[in-house]
Amino acid sequence: MTEAAAAGSGFDNAKARRNAVVLAAAQAIAGASSPINIAVSSLAGAALLTEHKELATAPVTAFVVGTACGTIPAGLLMRRFGRRIGLMSGMLSGVAGGLIAAAAMAWGSFAALVLGCFLMGSASAFVQQFRFAAADAATPAFRPKAISWVLAGGMVSAVIGPQAAIHFGGAVGAAPFAGAYLAAAALLLLGGVLLVPLDAPPPSVRRDRAVGRPLREIAVQPRFILAVGCGIVTYAMMNLVMTAAPLAMVYCGHPADAAALGIQWHVLAMFAPSFVTGGLITRFGADRVVAAGLLLLIGCALVALGGVDLMHFWGALVLLGLGWNLGFIGASSMVGETYHPEEKERVQSFNDLLVFGFVAVASLVSGGVLVRGGWDAVNMVVLPTAVTCLVALAWFNVHRGKAVGPGAGTP
Repeated sequence: MTEAAAAGSGFDNAKARRNAVVLAAAQAIAGASSPINIAVSSLAGAALLTEHKELATAPVTAFVVGTACGTIPAGLLMRRFGRRIGLMSGMLSGVAGGLIAAAAMAWGSFAALVLGCFLMGSASAFVQQFRFAAADAATPAFRPKAISWVLAGGMVSAVIGPQAAIHFGGAVGAAPFAGAYLAAAALLLLGGVLLVPLDAPPPSVRRDRAVGRPLREIAVQPRFILAVGCGIVTYAMMNLVMTAAPLAMVYCGHPADAAALGIQWHVLAMFAPSFVTGGLITRFGADRVVAAGLLLLIGCALVALGGVDLMHFWGALVLLGLGWNLGFIGASSMVGETYHPEEKERVQSFNDLLVFGFVAVASLVSGGVLVRGGWDAVNMVVLPTAVTCLVALAWFNVHRGKAVGPGAGTP
């Protein structure tokens, strides 16, 4: 697309680049609350439970459920008030959640811990929208790179989150892990402040609900079904393994700090490829990039099944993060091919609702699978699921072609 055509269509790559930098910074800071929750919440849950230890992953599950439940409100708020105000309000819900979770550890209340994690998860739904907000003004050619730039901010959150869990995760008074949740609240607050310079379209542009096709018409497109399916499998399998990993490492005799460092390497691997993933999608196509991600998930499961020493855990978590990056960014780009610009908020929120709904289920069953079947059972779930998705991806491309929608959507 030429610069003149881009200007005429409302695309502005210069603005998209500036917004991507702002959102990458916010991703780096606010996004750190997610690895904090991953690293400590199952351990915090176990610390509060005297029996029914299979429920130890419930706080992490609440975080994911909060993300799923927050997707639709996130879309509605941004449609009504614009990207900036909507995203900043989401950060405040996470601040409240962090404070409640810290108080829960002081009270010894498992239910309050679950509530706090749920609210922090709802903030994560808004963080997930950063990648879409970065592409609002981008041309179709620049769109994958805009998404990748924002997710590259996760490189910083990959370090900040686990290190905060290690350095602030100790007891505040007699409250174990309370310091980690206070750190998460502070990071979410700072992330909200960093969103102030975001140059988003005014909300008046977003209020006409009569334009665009019905959501059902968009959702039945084969390309949309394929894109959402790839996103679900990639994210749900990653979450299944990631949620169980800290508990599995501790159960296998490794210290909690080693588990937190394993999560750090995992989150680094989740976001490090973002510097090149957009270019790979532009060169090879989203479908091939997603296929590579699925193959890496299969590799993760095979490495994890090879042993339970620290290097097996860390190696599997690195492959898990790399697979997620290629699969999820690729699937996000595929979704962007299926709708028109005026349909974006509804479709983006619906996509995230479906993805994180399944991720919540994966998180919920993760603890039970680990307690009843062990670490091997967790990874055995990944193999047939990833292979099935890989076959479906090939089948759609061979037999139906790339059933691309309008091609003018902005993810």
